[in-house]
Amino acid sequence: MDKEKACGCRHKATPRDEATLRSLQNRLSRIMGQLGGIQKMLEENRYCGDILIQTAAVERAIQGFSYQVLQEHLETCVAGELAKGNTEIVAEAVELIKKLK
Repeated sequence: MDKEKACGCRHKATPRDEATLRSLQNRLSRIMGQLGGIQKMLEENRYCGDILIQTAAVERAIQGFSYQVLQEHLETCVAGELAKGNTEIVAEAVELIKKLK
C-alpha cells in the first residue's frame, strides 16, 4: 500500500484537545525564542562556546517537541489505524521514529 494511504492521518487534520495544542504551541514558541536568542548572540559576536551551548539546548527542545508529537501520533493515528486492522501503519511509524534519531 502507498505510504500516503497507510496512515489515516496523512491528509487529515489531527484533532488535538486544547491542552495538548496549547502545550505544543508553548513548546514551539519557546524554541522560536531560543533561536532568536542565538541569532542575537551572532549579531553581538558572542563567544562560540556560548552559542554552541544554546544550539544544543535548542536541539534538545526540538527533540522533546518531536517526541511529544510522536507520542500523540502513536496514541491516536497509529492506534486508530491498528484498531481498523491497518497493520501497514506500523511501517510508517517505524520510519518516523528512524527520522527522529
